Amino acid sequence: MQEPNVKINCHSSICIDDNIFIDPFNVNEKKFAKIIFITHSHYDHLDLKSIKNLLNEETVIVCTKDSERIIKQSGIKNKIIIISPNEKGNVGDIQFETFPAYNIGHHHFKENGFVGYTIIKDKVRYTICGDTDVTPELKKIKTDVLLVPIGGTYTMDVKEGANLTNIIKPKFVIPTHYNFIEGTAGKEVENLFAKLVDKDVIVLIKIK
Repeated sequence: MQEPNVKINCHSSICIDDNIFIDPFNVNEKKFAKIIFITHSHYDHLDLKSIKNLLNEETVIVCTKDSERIIKQSGIKNKIIIISPNEKGNVGDIQFETFPAYNIGHHHFKENGFVGYTIIKDKVRYTICGDTDVTPELKKIKTDVLLVPIGGTYTMDVKEGANLTNIIKPKFVIPTHYNFIEGTAGKEVENLFAKLVDKDVIVLIKIK
């Protein structure tokens, strides 16, 4: 498998193959999104200005119910697919699966219904964990490209993220959710993460 075409704008603002966007944040120029996936409604994952910079009439938004309410209140008229954890769906030839994303007893609670996604495009599985600790659901994930948060406080930390990676054993892993929001680790975690991940997994650093 060749290196995936994945870009990180910052934090957890992810782009796959130039037109699939997950949790767009601080996107300050006009681009075209075929699909926008939103994991939950917190400001650093649901950024209305960024979403509007990615829209045209064909863009489909996939999001949780709490996110849908905010998006509709902003005046956005695009098609919205509302999802919950443990669902499957598709937008054209792009398939997706959802799973619960949550912390154990703090910040992101399981009952809120926040999600992570596995997106399947051209037979490649991309898993975006969302804001989450290491959970029993995550340990069962099978994927080719894992995007895992490592900042701590609001998500798993660098050691936990590396351990999860070694359990899942993707072909590629891309760390996210650090070096931006106060309370999360900075760029110094990149080298530690790479050292802790098994050598048969390729670590890609995409945060600028």
